[in-house]
Amino acid sequence: MNRFGTFPLDFERRSFFQNDLEVGSAEKLQTGCGLWHIFCDDGFQEPFDWKMTDFTKQRIAMVDSQIRPSDVTKYPIISAMLEIPLEDFVPDSCRQIAYAGTDTALAERRVLLDRRVLAKMLNELDIRSDEFVLDIGSGMGYSAAVISRMAEGVVALEEDVGMAEIAEGNFTRFSVDNAVSITGPLTEGAPKHGPYDAITIQGGVEVIPMAIIQQLKEGGKMGCIFAGRQPGECRVGMRRGNGIVWRTVFNADAPVIPGYEKQQEFVF
Repeated sequence: MNRFGTFPLDFERRSFFQNDLEVGSAEKLQTGCGLWHIFCDDGFQEPFDWKMTDFTKQRIAMVDSQIRPSDVTKYPIISAMLEIPLEDFVPDSCRQIAYAGTDTALAERRVLLDRRVLAKMLNELDIRSDEFVLDIGSGMGYSAAVISRMAEGVVALEEDVGMAEIAEGNFTRFSVDNAVSITGPLTEGAPKHGPYDAITIQGGVEVIPMAIIQQLKEGGKMGCIFAGRQPGECRVGMRRGNGIVWRTVFNADAPVIPGYEKQQEFVF
């Protein structure tokens, strides 16, 4: 029995810094995609080509031109986005444009967030290695795979059965051993495995159901995009009682997830 009940998860600790190398050591670090980087005081330098694929080059370009210039400083996020093959976490029709700097459509009013937005939100959430996270609207699992490099464990909630199955297959294929994909309504969360230290919502919201707030620990963190207004806002909040105390961290927008919109009031 583990933290997720019956799920066979192995919460092994992963360290990006192999052999306890530290910043400024100017040593070679090997990533999971067959590249060697020189890691110096000012961060990653250009890697040299070693069986580089076109997608690998696009992945490096995404991090260098989109993620790092967006003030994302946490190395678990940077290393995850350098290593995780994003092209396998999007619909086949989107593989060739997976690394474009925009949202990727998954279904009606459902997207994989622009990777800059995702990275900046996670950077602000500051998830720790001993925390358990609920990732709502995880799609094919990319956001949960990135979060898994920061957290002890991740529950990836997706209501589309097909996408949830792809996510679970991706977790197995890419050895994301501390994440599990479950299927259920996005408005109900996953109370069986809670309460959570942090909750992320992968899409726009106007309101957050109380059922979701109640699955967050007192003092726990939540990150999401408040849409439906211009400009939209990415906010990070902390649970206090039955509510969330929010702070706006940057402007961002995304389609509002079904069930997270405000109920319209009718005036007669």
